[in-house]
Amino acid sequence: MPSTVIRCESLAKFYGKNRGVEDLTFEVRPGQVYGFLGPNGAGKTTTIRCLLSMLRPTSGDAYLFDEKVGVDGRALRGRIGYVPGDVKLFERQTGRWILDYVAGLRGSRGPLEAEVCERLEFDPNRRVKELSKGNKQKLALVISLMHDPELLILDEPTSGLDPLNQQVVFDILEERVRDGATVFLSSHILSEVERVCERVAIIRQGRVVAEESVETLLSRAIRKVEATYAEDLPQAFLDSLAGLASVELVGTNGLRATVAEDIDGALRALLGRTVKDFTVEHASLEEVFLQYYGHGESGADREAGENDGDVAGSAAGEEGGAR
Repeated sequence: MPSTVIRCESLAKFYGKNRGVEDLTFEVRPGQVYGFLGPNGAGKTTTIRCLLSMLRPTSGDAYLFDEKVGVDGRALRGRIGYVPGDVKLFERQTGRWILDYVAGLRGSRGPLEAEVCERLEFDPNRRVKELSKGNKQKLALVISLMHDPELLILDEPTSGLDPLNQQVVFDILEERVRDGATVFLSSHILSEVERVCERVAIIRQGRVVAEESVETLLSRAIRKVEATYAEDLPQAFLDSLAGLASVELVGTNGLRATVAEDIDGALRALLGRTVKDFTVEHASLEEVFLQYYGHGESGADREAGENDGDVAGSAAGEEGGAR
């Protein structure tokens, strides 16, 4: 078994003078569900394309299954299932034609094709141009899953799906991971990342600015605290509270506060008077994300061509494609 499924070492990609990614270093170990977070333009899709040898890095190296990614990466890509962020398919063909076409490129039919079609309630007999966005997404998911790949690289995989089908996708991913697969999930839908990932990297302006387990990242994040006291609160008590990012008086005997760092010290201070009710709410991954991003990136920081992925087209162009 390889020590890493994905590894990037000082990876950089520039589009002329424009930055795609720079000094990107991280690794994904076997069996992990790894979240790769960032808004459009942060460098997520550029990273994926470098991993799949759709783009050649300006500098640095990328590895899949401990093998360096190069131009001739067909054998490596045969072990991968890929869903791009912007699905493009042969509009005049049927889903069945596309599945047959991809199976021909791979050299065999996928053992999970019929099962995934059934579970996603996808009818492959209709022409692509007649499909809704959600059904096109289902077709992309079938292509990526049907050959039971060792690694799933998924760029916004539930885009366009209703909640019931999103749940089906999560169920399938959990089953694949239990069977030994690894998942690299790029998304800006932070609730689904928090739900399925065990480790995340946050990418900003082409660089990884944080890499932690989801549990650790959330444990370091802000908490929202609300307390109701038995007596009215004097201003002196509010002024004495330490370790709080903000304190807001609610009525005469309650307060709402944000704890940024010293949760133990803050709780000791808050519980210094008789309490009638007390709640602590952990920040969501989205709030943690905003801590790192602040007001976000400017338009000048956005990378060129961030969201123009392709499923079957890339399969043809890469002699078997990002499978």
